[in-house]
Amino acid sequence: MNSPTPEAIALNAAIDEQLLKTVGVARQDATSTDLMKAVAQVAREQLSERWVQTQGADRDNKARRVYYLSMEFLIGRTLSNALGALRLTDAAMQGMTDHAHTLEEIVDQEPDAALGNGGLGRLAACFLDSMANLGLPSFGYGIRYEYGMFKQKIVGGAQTELPDPWLADGTPWEFPRADISFPVRFGGWVEHIGDRAVWRHAGEVVAKAYDMVVPGYGTKKVSTLRLWKAVAPADLDLQAFNTGDYGRAAQVKNEFENISWVLYPNDSTPAGRELRLRQEYFFVAASVRDILLRHMVEHGTLDNLHDFVAMHLNDTHPAIAVAELMHVLCDEHSMPWAKAWEICQKTFSYTNHTLMPEALETWPVGLMQHVLPRHLEIILRINAEFLALAAKHRPGDNGFLARLSLIDESGERRVRMANLSVVGSHMINGVSALHSDLLVKTLFADFASLWPERFTNMTNGITPRRWLSQANPGLATLLDKNIGPDWRNHLDQLKQVEAKQDDAAFRAEFMTIKHANKRRLAALIEKTTGIKVSPDSLFDVQIKRIHEYKRQLLNVLHVIWRYQAILASPDAQWVPRVTIFAGKAASSYMSAKSIIHLIHDVGNVINNDPRIGDKLKLVFIPNYGVSVAEVIMPGADLSEQISTAGTEASGTGNMKLALNGALTIGTDDGANIEIRENVGDDNIFIFGLRTPEVQAMKQGGYQPMRLYENNPGLKAVLDAIAGGQFSPNEPGRYRGLVDALLWGGDHYMLLADYASYIETQTRVDALYAQPEAWARKAIINMANMGSFSSDRTIAQYAKEIWNIPVAP
Repeated sequence: MNSPTPEAIALNAAIDEQLLKTVGVARQDATSTDLMKAVAQVAREQLSERWVQTQGADRDNKARRVYYLSMEFLIGRTLSNALGALRLTDAAMQGMTDHAHTLEEIVDQEPDAALGNGGLGRLAACFLDSMANLGLPSFGYGIRYEYGMFKQKIVGGAQTELPDPWLADGTPWEFPRADISFPVRFGGWVEHIGDRAVWRHAGEVVAKAYDMVVPGYGTKKVSTLRLWKAVAPADLDLQAFNTGDYGRAAQVKNEFENISWVLYPNDSTPAGRELRLRQEYFFVAASVRDILLRHMVEHGTLDNLHDFVAMHLNDTHPAIAVAELMHVLCDEHSMPWAKAWEICQKTFSYTNHTLMPEALETWPVGLMQHVLPRHLEIILRINAEFLALAAKHRPGDNGFLARLSLIDESGERRVRMANLSVVGSHMINGVSALHSDLLVKTLFADFASLWPERFTNMTNGITPRRWLSQANPGLATLLDKNIGPDWRNHLDQLKQVEAKQDDAAFRAEFMTIKHANKRRLAALIEKTTGIKVSPDSLFDVQIKRIHEYKRQLLNVLHVIWRYQAILASPDAQWVPRVTIFAGKAASSYMSAKSIIHLIHDVGNVINNDPRIGDKLKLVFIPNYGVSVAEVIMPGADLSEQISTAGTEASGTGNMKLALNGALTIGTDDGANIEIRENVGDDNIFIFGLRTPEVQAMKQGGYQPMRLYENNPGLKAVLDAIAGGQFSPNEPGRYRGLVDALLWGGDHYMLLADYASYIETQTRVDALYAQPEAWARKAIINMANMGSFSSDRTIAQYAKEIWNIPVAP
């Protein structure tokens, strides 16, 4: 055994000190959880020093800062990331061995931070990582959810939702800021006294700040994630408590503090929708006040706010910030409206994440009046002045004005938060080349005709520190050996290993690492589902939010087709395949939950059919999150990115999987297009209709029933589902899913792409049957992911939108 390094010896001593002083246990009695807490405290101490230094330097330099407002920050576990950034990973591995534990075991004791759900939140986390890495003066702002979205549990094949109490035992990573709190008000009415508006609110909650430090890699710069917790102004009605009315005593506390309990409360009820609006305003109001207070301390005036503050809206959830800034500037600081509006537009920028009109957030005017009466007034004034401006652009075009309006007047009057975001921002971006192009041609075409200079593209990216260095240490070590370690900060250096596809020894080592990662994934599958799978199989992975447009159902149709085909030709040379799903469905999204149930029912039949054996397995890994993804991504062979062309804004899972050497099967949609352009047409499996073809087919009268009748294989698959083959105890369980395809218009055009998808999957089989050819293409994919680093994305944001210099 190698002697411990000086770094390991020093780290061990620091861990023992924290065990004694912070955790309160003797070294010999420390459990793996105790050790996790102690190691975290050692890292926290160093991160705290970096935080103080960074904030002091930014304050002294009167730095221009970016403030990233997002409802989600899916940061995952922090310990491994912190150790990597502090260059303590190797020392910690030696230190844990000295404590009779492995570092992996220690890291596994930390729960995932339940601060996000899907790609939107993970993107925000990657962006904060890159802001720190590039030394950008920056804050992320969000909500300190106590229970996250939910913990997914599968019961009888169906998703059930449980609380995710990730803070039950506390977390060593947050810094409570007892001196930073702001009142956030709701309801009431507005009085106009002369030119002054006075909001007479009806309720108030206190927003208390908790900071988490986001470290850069290879730099002492850090970024800050500031999260707000809702606290009732009065904790307890003591008089009610003393008279025995304990329920009423706690009622006020619960009424207000539920704001920061759960991410995306079920909005299928009026109460749920109101809570969602209160959440959005709660974190925006606290954040805007925090930003303005910091600015006033450093500059003494709000007249130059836009010169030192860049506020970025990550989707429409924080859009109410536009009205909030106007409220604070005009009502609380007596700034003239025109001047405040000029500052507002120069301060905000906005990222759109969806082309689907039904996914764009709107709020009933009545609900806005009830919760935020002053903000509704402000939005109506913004709208009136904006429409007057637009009318000069196209006089007499009432349709043009109706589409631009911040208020949707058709049916129930609703506030359009995307329109508010566009009007209130100086720059608006999409997140892939196709998405950004479609934004200005379809969704925001009218706005683009007014302000073409405001629209741009920022292709999404991912952090290589977490998604390769941390998630795939075997591959990271191979890269270090061949091109050195600097690829972690300059991902384009991966291009150097493209030539290694011709190196037999490199290919062999690359695939040996992949196989080890597949064994690790197989162990996770058995642990979480009880299903044994062979790592020699092709691991076919679709991991993302369960949603109809992401078309997990199309993937299931292929699995059933394959099952039927194997039964029909059992002696054919089938490539063994394990199809792996993971993801959560929103608690009120019944179609998505039905798809999860179908996956389990189909898997139950296939996995227990002795005629199939290891030729085909279907598994669903529950409670998908960052730490689960860090095991799945390195073990994947095939990455399913199969949304209907024109619906996926970008996708970042496709980038993470390709970076770890998976080949993509997908539509020509979102970032798949840019991946294809980087890796080459021969190294990706593109199928199905392109965006113009989708539009043309819909306009020409799409007839899914005709496809069903003319494709015997498709008909057999759908008949098996609808006829109860996979749900014999409830034969009609999936009739609704099938009817939506055949009689409901097949909105996301699964049947239109079905034949192309099946044919492309047979090409996947043919290539996987040639291990050397597959290895070459996997290496090419990994080597050409350099442009998908979030460092590149953030540097582009900083230069083109936020006007913040980035060191070369």
